[in-house]
Amino acid sequence: MPSETCEEHTRDDEKTFLAIAVYAIPVASFAQSSVTMFGLMDVGLSYVSNQGGHGNAKFDDNVFFPNLLGFEGKEDLGGGTRAIFRLVNQYSLANGSIIGGGLFARTAYVGLQNDRYGTLTLGNQYEFMVDALAASGNEIAQDVAGLYGFRNGPFDKLALPNNPTGAFDWDRVAGSNRVANSVKYTSPSLWGLTVGVLYGFGNVAGSVGANNTVSVGASYENGPFGAGAAYTNQKYAAANGSHATSVSNWGAGLHYKVGAVTGRAIVTTVRNAQNGAAVWSAEAGASWQASPAWVIGAVYMYMKGNDALDNAHAHQLDAAVQYLLSKRTMVYVEGVHQRASRGSYAQINGVMDPNGASSGALQSIARIGFSTRF
Repeated sequence: MPSETCEEHTRDDEKTFLAIAVYAIPVASFAQSSVTMFGLMDVGLSYVSNQGGHGNAKFDDNVFFPNLLGFEGKEDLGGGTRAIFRLVNQYSLANGSIIGGGLFARTAYVGLQNDRYGTLTLGNQYEFMVDALAASGNEIAQDVAGLYGFRNGPFDKLALPNNPTGAFDWDRVAGSNRVANSVKYTSPSLWGLTVGVLYGFGNVAGSVGANNTVSVGASYENGPFGAGAAYTNQKYAAANGSHATSVSNWGAGLHYKVGAVTGRAIVTTVRNAQNGAAVWSAEAGASWQASPAWVIGAVYMYMKGNDALDNAHAHQLDAAVQYLLSKRTMVYVEGVHQRASRGSYAQINGVMDPNGASSGALQSIARIGFSTRF
């Protein structure tokens, strides 16, 4: 039972966060065309053991799933070709506010899809660290702990541009970074293999390559087995007198299903060219559908920074029990514990309040939540 990363994909090649199947409601339908409205909602109570030196019991939403309201449509153009679009808004259930700075800041694209030649889309959309790793079912965090299960850690010195903690979702797999002004191509599945490429324009006069984004990815599905790999490089403009920089990510993952148990493993990295800071992580876990109503999952993660990050590292454990009230609605309890290296400050992903990092090497979260989708 997935989380965006995180996060939202309902097409056959976008299983969502991120990698969930969204149950959609058709609101308009015409000859050879359709428009669908869909949404996700997640809300609950979380207790953070150490946040800036203090415990914090809080109302927290957008955790297991992001809260989304979206529209997608298609028009049959004949010959196996369809015109498609997708508009998605993220919001807070706590106060009703829009998240992301715009009405459809989560996703906004239009394009063409052909059964034989693949899909071409243009707009603000996910790149392949999401598509090949989360949406292809290789990321276990979205099934167990949602946003809390993705990667942050004691790496604020990573100093990623426009990042709320400096290291929030540093490998992009939770889907926190869409690519604006982008053109994306995804191939049809050929013997289970799908490949794709994305280019995001920097829109800088006189320099085609300035502030651009390049992403490539591949995923493979064959019965109970699947795998994926991706690479993304994004360039950022100089800010506050600093030099322009680029941030690169790569990752690979796999999943395998045996009866009611699905195991997943993933390796990801990040490097900030401006300060030379880099982190790698490895994660493995499984979810067990113990009965039609009960799902149990657990994950172990290890993260390690380089010299520029004082060689800080962290271990993280996630566990959850979910009770499915229906195919669309569930209640769940989850726990997340992170232990950082001595002298480092633990920070679980998604704890973004002021002073969100722990005052020491340990940080834990206990949560009870409610999620539904329509």
